[in-house]
This record gives sequence, C-alpha cells and structure tokens, in this order.
Amino acid sequence: MAEPAGDAAPPADGVSEAARPRGFRLLGEDKSVHRALGGGKAADVLLWKDKKTSAAVIGGATVLWVLFEVVDYHFLSLISHVLIGVLAILFLWSKATIFIKKSPPDIPEVKLSEDLAVNVALALRTDINQALHLLREIALGHDLMKFLVVIVALWILSEIGSLCDFLTLFYVAILMLHTVPILYHKYQDKVDNFAGKAHVELSRQYSVLDAKVLSKIPRGPAKHKKHN
Repeated sequence: MAEPAGDAAPPADGVSEAARPRGFRLLGEDKSVHRALGGGKAADVLLWKDKKTSAAVIGGATVLWVLFEVVDYHFLSLISHVLIGVLAILFLWSKATIFIKKSPPDIPEVKLSEDLAVNVALALRTDINQALHLLREIALGHDLMKFLVVIVALWILSEIGSLCDFLTLFYVAILMLHTVPILYHKYQDKVDNFAGKAHVELSRQYSVLDAKVLSKIPRGPAKHKKHN
C-alpha cells in the first residue's frame, strides 16, 4: 500500500487562504500580506519574521531620529565623525599589526556591480514613467476620479508637511511600515469586513456625486487606440 502523501507546506504568512471567508479583500482575492509585500526578505522584515533585522531597523531609525531631531546633530557632521572614527581605528589597527606580528584586518573590497546598478535604474525608470503617465492623464482631463484622488492626497501631504519636517515624517513612515502590515496580517478578516462596508458606501456616494455633478463636467478629448 502506498504511503499517504505528506501535508502541503503552509503558506508564507502562516495562514491558510482556504480557511479565510470570502468577501471584500483589500489586497485582492487569495493574496496574503506576505505576498503583497513582495514575498522576500523585505516582507519577512516588515512582518517581523526576521525579528533581529526588524528590531535593528527600528533601533537604527530611532537613534538617527534622536540624533538629528532631539540632539540637533547635523547629517554632514555625523557622517564626517563616523568616517573619522572608523578610518582612524582601521589605520591604527593596520599599523599595530606590524609591531605585534599579526595579520592585518581583513577588509573586503566593496564594489557596486553593474547588474545591481542597471536593475535599480530600470526599477526607478518604470516607477518614474508610471508617475509621469499618471500626471499626464490627469493634466489632459482624462480621468476626473484620479484627479480628485491626487489633489486630496497632495493636500493631505501638505498638511502633514506643515506639522512636521521630512525626517520626522520619514521616521513615522518606517514605524508604520513595521506596524501596519503586521497588525493587518493579524486582524485581516475584521479589517477586510470593515473595508468592504466602507467600499460599498463610498461607491454609492460616488455614484450619486457622479450622476449629479461629475458627469456634467466637460472631459478632455477621448484617447484613440493605435492600430497596426
């Protein structure tokens, strides 16, 4: 008699997709938080699967924020002082090995590979082109909904910018990236249920607004698809 097949490997986020009830999903149907974050090392860090790295990122960001915002240290001064300390220690260590007859420190040669530089440039190129395309579509009046969303988002960003500086905003963003995904992962069903109700209500309100106001606003010329 053949042995029974082994159990299937659990999903990366530790939650069976089949066990989740169907309904509105913020991340789309059958898509886990881990996969939505890329499914790689970065997703493990943001979801605290690699606790040491996650804690190191939060700790490093906190130290930098305290140095620049609380202690009022300057970025250029910090970089200069760190380099002075590191170079002085390595230089004295290398010289000392001559007198104590030990091997000098093994300092690896660090180079930026061409493949890495090309991949980063291609990724930035894709994102920048998508952003420019979106701005062009809005400027031409092709999508009123996108125009309203971008205007509201920029207004909210300007209000946040008036309350805190860029470094504080960056620090808060890091904290949110390390808290919001894990909280959503833990309470995904409850959040999706609430988001589904909000989505239905917003869609209903937008339909009313579109019928009474938006549909009466003149639109830009329609785009014509190119045929070969």
